[in-house]
This record gives sequence, structure tokens and C-alpha cells, in this order.
Amino acid sequence: MIALAREFGRYGYRRIAALLRDAGWHVNDKRVERLWRREGLKVPMKQPKRGRLWLNDGSCVRLRPEYPNHVWSYDFVHCRTNEGKAFRTLNILDEYSRECLAIRVKRNLNSTDVIDVLTDLFILRGVPAYIRSDNVLYSE
Repeated sequence: MIALAREFGRYGYRRIAALLRDAGWHVNDKRVERLWRREGLKVPMKQPKRGRLWLNDGSCVRLRPEYPNHVWSYDFVHCRTNEGKAFRTLNILDEYSRECLAIRVKRNLNSTDVIDVLTDLFILRGVPAYIRSDNVLYSE
């Protein structure tokens, strides 16, 4: 039983009992369960599945940057000061060079602030091929 549990790590006591019966042993599930518990055997927890990399139409979302200004990403970070007041930062990165293009810090950031920062960057650095935000990809 222990050898089968080592060989088939994801099998429980019922399937091990079936394998033992197939091998010619005359055992029932209750006896195998009792011995299983006495030996301290357990089925390990399943590893969580990774998030999918594609949309429902089959296209891949996580585009790998190939050159500077190919893919930019932006995200918000929430923090608090020592006095307990909240503030947010808007961070914009070039994913190819890992360069931080802009950081905007305010108590309240809204969509017009994002558009203002992106417009300034478009004027200074040109328009990127793609902009990623929270795993959503926008292209020109």
C-alpha cells in the first residue's frame, strides 16, 4: 500500500484499494482506509492553476515587448502617510526597458489625470504600439 501511495501520489485510499484488489489482494475499502490513516498517508493538495493567457477568441493577451516604446503599462498604487491619510500613485512603465516613464502622486487620481499624463508622454516620447492596464491591452 505504501509503495503504491508513493508511486501514485495523487491517488486516495479508495483507488489504492482498487489497485490492491487488481493485484490479487482480498481487501475492502474500510480496511485500506484504516491502514491508510494509521500510516499517516494523505493525498497532497492540488496546486492552483495559473491564470489563463488568452481571451475566449483564442488570441494571446500578454504581449511580450520587443523594442522600446512597444508596450507601456500603467497601474495605481495605494499607500498611507504617517498621519493615516491615503494617497495614490499612477506609475507608467516601458516594459521593454523597465524604465519608469512617469509617476503622478495625488490624494485622488481620476481618468482625466491618467489622460493628462499619457498625453504628455505621447508628446515627449511618441505613441507606443500598445498600452496595458490591469491585464487589459489597448492598441492604436
